[in-house]
Amino acid sequence: MSKNTLLAYALLIPGLGFVLVFIVVVISMAIAQSVGYFNFAGDSKFTLKFWHEILANDQLWRSFFYSLKIATISAILAIAFAYPLALWLRKPFSGSQFISSLLKAPLLVHGLVAAFLYVNFISFNGFLNLIFVHLGFVSRPIRMQNDTYGIGVIILQVWKQMPFALLLLSNAVQSIGDDIINAARDLGAGSWNRFIKVILPLTLRALQAALIIIFIGAIGDYSFQAVAGPTSVNSLTQFMLRMKNSSVDGWHLSATVALLLMFTALIGSLLLAFITERVVKWGAKR
Repeated sequence: MSKNTLLAYALLIPGLGFVLVFIVVVISMAIAQSVGYFNFAGDSKFTLKFWHEILANDQLWRSFFYSLKIATISAILAIAFAYPLALWLRKPFSGSQFISSLLKAPLLVHGLVAAFLYVNFISFNGFLNLIFVHLGFVSRPIRMQNDTYGIGVIILQVWKQMPFALLLLSNAVQSIGDDIINAARDLGAGSWNRFIKVILPLTLRALQAALIIIFIGAIGDYSFQAVAGPTSVNSLTQFMLRMKNSSVDGWHLSATVALLLMFTALIGSLLLAFITERVVKWGAKR
């Protein structure tokens, strides 16, 4: 390894080193608390009772599958909306910069603010209900807030995360040279085949990165769920907060849920990346 390479790695230590130390400390404390150490209300000793209590809780599994559903659907829909937009904006045209900036505007809006705006929009006496009643679609306002299936949370996640996916995919799509696209066209590939066999494989890493980041952000989100989510089921983050306030052992129980949340985010991300790669390669070979 050359001297310049070693120097480059050394320059990463101040920033990257701090991040890694912080992550290791936080995860280590969560692991220790989940097995009985760092007890704020009694003796610290090794025990697996908190794991047994959490894993036997039916509410945990409801929260688990609900959060997994919301995160997976949100990530897939955000990518599904972002890809056509990235392809459309690949070649600059009059007004393309303005459209691109407008589409990325949600990145500047805090999630909690977006959730409150959405709730005001769909509330019983909100703008959408007023329009529906005025146009005669319904005779009286309908309840859309805190829907049972978490559709409002998915809408918020897609609205918030799609611009980030667009940012990653646009850079990847724009990096593909026109000569590659033209060569595929000259060989008889139509628009769909060019996308499946050329564009998609060449942008696979950006696609995977966008899916993983959106999935992790959605599964660990609290603000959207707390404001616009269903009242009949909690997300994993809400369940973790409930456990923290449930008893004197709350910190240990919430640490256990936190580890399950991190594990789910990790395994889910790996599965998404693996499945995406397999699907893209399968489509390219057809």
